[in-house]
Amino acid sequence: MPDRLTSPLSRALRSWEALLIVVAVAVFIANAFASPYFLNAWNLSDATFNFTEKAMIAFAMAMLVIAGEIDLSVASIIALASTAMGVAMTAGFGTPALVAVGIATGVLCGALNGVFVARLGLPSIVVTIGTMSLFRGISYIVLGDQAFTGYPEHFAWFGQGYVWWVFSFELVLFAVLALAFYILLHRTNFGRSVYAIGNNPTAALFSGIRVDRVRFILFLLTGLTSGIAAVCLTSRLGSTRPSIATGMELEVVTMVVLGGVSILGGSGTIAGVVLAAIIMGLVTFGFGLLNVPGIVMSIFLGLLLIAVIAIPRLLRRRGT
Repeated sequence: MPDRLTSPLSRALRSWEALLIVVAVAVFIANAFASPYFLNAWNLSDATFNFTEKAMIAFAMAMLVIAGEIDLSVASIIALASTAMGVAMTAGFGTPALVAVGIATGVLCGALNGVFVARLGLPSIVVTIGTMSLFRGISYIVLGDQAFTGYPEHFAWFGQGYVWWVFSFELVLFAVLALAFYILLHRTNFGRSVYAIGNNPTAALFSGIRVDRVRFILFLLTGLTSGIAAVCLTSRLGSTRPSIATGMELEVVTMVVLGGVSILGGSGTIAGVVLAAIIMGLVTFGFGLLNVPGIVMSIFLGLLLIAVIAIPRLLRRRGT
């Protein structure tokens, strides 16, 4: 008879993901009691817009953090990609071209970060702080205090359209990307390479893993998902301003860390990030229903990020 403490079921029940499920259910119930409008199907659908765009980036960011790196420029990539789409729109480009421009801009920004980190060996936190200012600065130079508006009618579908009933295009895309990144991280040799690099990059290199190549691809994926998020966010808002997505990098990193990804690298799951995204979306939507000011949400996110990083370390110290 297998030892209950080491059985797969026991490990699953004691996992971080199991705790997140409990928290998600508790937040859902609390929101249901807090507001009579919460359990409306269309309101629940609207709640998904609070996390889908950020979660798309969080999937790629999770893999990057597991590999021991980080990208703090993701919100600025969204700003630059949105600005590029605005410029293309004023030049007369149609919806397919606008989507291509937004995604391509994100990939190019990710490639630039990847070159600096993977090819030149610079610290990712320093590089992406620099490109965070660079990308956002270019948007301000192009737009100033103006805004791009007047996007094509069909373009609005990416951020406002529904595939079926209450299931928006963004929610379906979120699910598809979650599955794709789950397979990539947990079911492929590439994913195993990511974990190996996060645990010990030197050992990974000597075991035959092309560490720099993997890092470069991870930055490309982060840029790609930022470009996709830029398309969805710009479509949903219907306009482009240089301040678009300001502060989103904090929420993305919080999703990743809350999802159980070690900030030191080497561990974490896509399932945890999915649950963390849902929790943060529910909390944000609940605060909105209660008319809680946005600054309170910012304070909550900051405290949550600190707590998620600090609590496991404190528990480990108590156990030693």
